[in-house]
Amino acid sequence: MDHDLSAVADRYRRFAQTEAPGRSALYGEWAAGVAADVEIAGIIARIDAARRQPPLVFAVTRMLGAPESGYPAWAAWLRANADAVVRECGRRALQTNEPGRCAALLPALSAIRGPIALLELGASAGLCLYPDRYSYRYRGGPDLDPADGASTVVLEAEARGALPELRLPEVVWRAGVDLHPLDAADPDDRRFLTTLVWPGEDGRAERIAAALDIVAADPPLLIGGDATDPAVLDAAIALAPREARLVITTPGLLPHVPWAARERLFAHLREVDAEWVTIDPVGLHTQWEPAPAADLTGFVLGRNRRALAVVDPLGGFVEWRAGAEPVDG
Repeated sequence: MDHDLSAVADRYRRFAQTEAPGRSALYGEWAAGVAADVEIAGIIARIDAARRQPPLVFAVTRMLGAPESGYPAWAAWLRANADAVVRECGRRALQTNEPGRCAALLPALSAIRGPIALLELGASAGLCLYPDRYSYRYRGGPDLDPADGASTVVLEAEARGALPELRLPEVVWRAGVDLHPLDAADPDDRRFLTTLVWPGEDGRAERIAAALDIVAADPPLLIGGDATDPAVLDAAIALAPREARLVITTPGLLPHVPWAARERLFAHLREVDAEWVTIDPVGLHTQWEPAPAADLTGFVLGRNRRALAVVDPLGGFVEWRAGAEPVDG
């Protein structure tokens, strides 16, 4: 087996064993099948290495019409549609745009006094630029709704321990930077984003569709470009209203950025007059000041390099840490 085939088999075997269990039995079956099927692994090896991740390939096949059934039927469809799948994967990237992340971001955003100019790096279609337009239901914590009533998007999260006082931020400007921004009003982009939801994740596709409706009705400014490039970031920042507090968010972006580009971004963020709110694996970088407690693991919500809470990266829970209360800004 050549290097590419071996790499595909290993990646899909690992996905079947460690990533799919508990989230999607169907994806687990498909990935295990690919790992043992030289012909199908060969088709996937034709895709650029940066665009052959199992969740992306599986989503593209489903978007193009693959049956959501057992591996034999899926593999037969892929053999018959290999060229279309390779071509479509070549123009797509993993751009999971989960509005539920706003439930993890809100405790940090709540402490930043408005009005806020919100700039997200790696924004996809911009669904995480609307924390003020969603409703929140924290199990063990507060319920929050926009001023005009309950939203069509209701984000449910578990509050593990006492949360700080929460409020919806006052967002007066919203923009995002992404290598390939998606359009919430475009039928193909909408279908792609909802298809990125794994089979078996009940309610997510419907929540994303409802958030897409909110975004399409009042679109943000989306800028195509590399957000780690200082010139691109500065150009975006220059568009923000001066009377608003600039808040830059990077929820879910940094694990997908190469080390050198990530360090370049960190250095530039230190020079920018802005709040920085992020959700990152605690061990991804060394920007935390002070260093997080030894028992703090998993994904962390941070504001201005300070670790505030352990969170589910898609917003399923928030575990606020005592003594981590942010200073109002």
